[in-house]
Order: sequence, then C-alpha cells, then structure tokens
Amino acid sequence: MTTIEVDKAGDVAVLRLAHGKANAMDTELCRELAARLEDAELGGAKAVVLTGRDGMFSAGVDLRRIQSGGAAYVREFLPALSDAFLAVFGFPGPVVAAMTGHAIAGGAVLAAACDRRVLNARQGRVGVTELLVGVPFPLVALEILRCAYGTERLAGLTFLGQTYAGEDALARGLVDELAEPDAVLSTAIDTATRLAAVPAETFRHTKAQIHRPFDERIGEQRAGDDVHVERMWSAPETLAAIDEYVRNTLGK
Repeated sequence: MTTIEVDKAGDVAVLRLAHGKANAMDTELCRELAARLEDAELGGAKAVVLTGRDGMFSAGVDLRRIQSGGAAYVREFLPALSDAFLAVFGFPGPVVAAMTGHAIAGGAVLAAACDRRVLNARQGRVGVTELLVGVPFPLVALEILRCAYGTERLAGLTFLGQTYAGEDALARGLVDELAEPDAVLSTAIDTATRLAAVPAETFRHTKAQIHRPFDERIGEQRAGDDVHVERMWSAPETLAAIDEYVRNTLGK
C-alpha cells in the first residue's frame, strides 16, 4: 500500500504523506519515507517538500501499533523511526516542511528535520508530547530537535509537552513562516525552489557543517542509547502507560 504520494514541481520533489487520516508513523511509513527520499536524490531532485493532508501533517507515532504489537513491534519500529528522521535530516539538498496542519510528537520531529517549516496559519498545532505519553525520545530525535531549536529551548519543549498554533508557534521559532491553508504547499515549494538556486555543492557543504555536531553525537552515541530507549519503550509499565493514553486520549 502506498503511504507517500510523489509529485514534481520543477526541480522540487513533493512527497505527500498519505497514511490514514493522521499520517501516524509506523514501520511501513518510516521505511517508505527513507526510500522515497533516496529516490528523489538519485532522480536528480534539487530540493524536497514534505507535506501531509489538509489539516494534518503528522500526529506522530502510531501508538495503536505499539499497543497491539508490544515489545516485538517496538524492536523493529524504533530503528525504522530514527532512520526515517535521519533520511530527512541528512538529505543533501534543501528540505521544506509544508505543514498543512498538526505536527505532533514524532510529526514535530519530522518537521524539525527539515531545513525550513511553513505552517497552516488557521489550523495546525506543533509540539513534542512524547513525555506526556510516557516514552523517551530516541537520541536521533533529540539531536534533530536540538539542531532546529537549540539546547536552551529543548528542555521546555520536551518536558512540558505543550503544543502551539499559528502566531504562537511562529513567535517561539517552531516554524519559519505562516501561510493561509490553500497557500501552504505553494509557499513551501517557492521556498524550496529559492533554496535550490544555491549551487548544490555549496548548499550541501554548508548544511553538513551546520549538522556536524549533531551528526557526530548521533554517530558516537546512537547504538548505546537505542538499546536503552528500546528497553524503556518495551517495559511492561511503559506499554501499560501507552495503553492508558490510547484509551483515555485517542479513544477506543
């Protein structure tokens, strides 16, 4: 089943998440996202726009899959999740998030992995809410958030788990630009096209320089941290907390 629709706008590859009404991130979506980004690079795309459905960019991790799959599913899912984040973060050309709506938890990390973020001014909240569910962030997610928003803001964003809309999200630096609902995608494409006008090697090198401290921490610490995070996500008390969150917050 296709979970990502691919289109072109000039030299820009447009990847639209099309995975259920919430674009919840599961193993299949994560693996396809990494594959489509590789296809875009090999196909000569100079930039990428990552977008979602009207009113929804991504609601984050598919907690119902965690709930039903348990520890065995967690074991296969978490590496795929981090790899998907890294595929966006490490794309050599410009990547712009056209945030057509909510970007929550893993969806917010996905947006943070992009180079620029355009948010629907009328509908859409942004926030990292994993700790409210009772699960820790993988190292890859935290380093991407640190790169996008800085260490000084990281604790407030993660510990409080609040979400922000429109002008509030813009004022807090969670997004770079607001656009009317019917102009989010076109605005993001215009931004991507403008960034793609920078010579490719120059952009690639500059992006790599900006990302280097975060990439180095990921390279040095991911293996050990992933084992620890998987253990916590798989713990009976964590799975029970996820089950309670799904029942009380997401409904049956």
